Amino acid sequence: MKPGVRALGVAESYRGPTSTLGGAVARASRVVDGFAYETCTVGGLDATDAIADLFDSLDREDVRYVFVAGIALAWYNVVDLRRLHRHIGRPVVSVTFEESPGLRDALAAEFEGEELDRRTEIFDRQPPRERLRVNDQTVFVRSVGLDRSEARDAVRAFTPEGGRPEPLRVARLAARAADDFRREE
Repeated sequence: MKPGVRALGVAESYRGPTSTLGGAVARASRVVDGFAYETCTVGGLDATDAIADLFDSLDREDVRYVFVAGIALAWYNVVDLRRLHRHIGRPVVSVTFEESPGLRDALAAEFEGEELDRRTEIFDRQPPRERLRVNDQTVFVRSVGLDRSEARDAVRAFTPEGGRPEPLRVARLAARAADDFRREE
């Protein structure tokens, strides 16, 4: 991948009723050249819209990929990767860092009725996870808007060391710093 190719990473930090979403634009060469922030509701269903708003606020035509740290942000605020892809017109790659049996049992333990049905419906529409070895670590990838081979290549190209793609690593740091700043106000 060419060093100037850019990806937006979106990660979260939460300690209250809202979650801070940090967005970091990074080049494949590891140069970071943009930040944006948004919030979503802890336990809500607005994460997809918040990520779309974050992307829109950047107004960056040069972003080629969007990486999201996980699929269930802010206490099961499930991201609809397919809807996000349709809105932003870019490939979307969700990367998780731990193996799990999936969300179904966890959702059923925390929600019931319509709240459970809405989350389950969104989750069931998402592509399956694929295990991917990156450097010396294993990550789990879901992708929309690109084939599995390109998704693997993109994750590896933006992961110079370890298993966390650089746009997600920087976005997580930015989200935590913004969350800390908001708490001090």
